[in-house]
Amino acid sequence: MPVVATIMNTATGQPIQKMTFGRMPKPWASFNLESGELVTADRVEVGKPAPGKVVVPVSVWVTPKA
Repeated sequence: MPVVATIMNTATGQPIQKMTFGRMPKPWASFNLESGELVTADRVEVGKPAPGKVVVPVSVWVTPKA
């Protein structure tokens, strides 16, 4: 089951984009943003699902260079 994560900017706290991973991303994972920039995950947060839902909110925090 793929994991849909929100990519968050560590500096601003704002979401950058949504990304689908084949499995849960690791805190040291590197990937390319839509802008083509290569970033490394600073931390991965897994939230609690909403009542009656099975989908767990996942946030991957990154520090973009630009």
